[in-house]
Amino acid sequence: MVDLELLEYLEGFISEARKARFIEVLEQRTNFITVAVEDVFQLHNTSAVIRSCEVFGIQQLHFIEGRFGERLDKNIAMGAHQWVDVHSHKTAEACMENLRDMGYKIIATSPHEDSCLLEDFSLTERTALFFGTEKEGLSEAVLKQADGFLKVPMTGFTESLNISVAAGIILQKLSSDLRKSDLNWKLSPTEILDKRLEWTKKSIKSIESIMDRYQAD
Repeated sequence: MVDLELLEYLEGFISEARKARFIEVLEQRTNFITVAVEDVFQLHNTSAVIRSCEVFGIQQLHFIEGRFGERLDKNIAMGAHQWVDVHSHKTAEACMENLRDMGYKIIATSPHEDSCLLEDFSLTERTALFFGTEKEGLSEAVLKQADGFLKVPMTGFTESLNISVAAGIILQKLSSDLRKSDLNWKLSPTEILDKRLEWTKKSIKSIESIMDRYQAD
């Protein structure tokens, strides 16, 4: 449970405009869609995917760091990593198991012919979108265990898109569809309060001394 007295106390250290902006943004955030990125080598691509998640209101992102470890360029993410919950997993299997335990359907993004076209894809349940490496795509582990496949339609000679571009296109389309739907896609009141408290703390430079003062009182 969120300490509402603490939240009220800390919000006294930020402007009313910033407080209102947090509430406005959180009203458009969702955990109905989440993103998982598997072993992406190019640093700027992981950062760009985080930025796309933030821009389109996707609150959680999962990194599978089996080979390359976490790769985040904060300059390219442009602060987006502060507002998106980033989780790391050592293997694809561990990531999928965790997401399934949370009620997510696993959708692998793949340019293969049997994949569903983005324009025909319908969101009906909590969905985790998996994106793979630039050259190799998703691992066999993900492809074998996925509940479905999705691809961006292309009419040129190029067979695949850069991961950050593909993620941006897919997230824009699906997040827009989601907000027009009757699905229960918004964060819960408790989740919103949790994020308000977390974001407020991140906005206060002297948060440690202020917290010490609050606890002492």
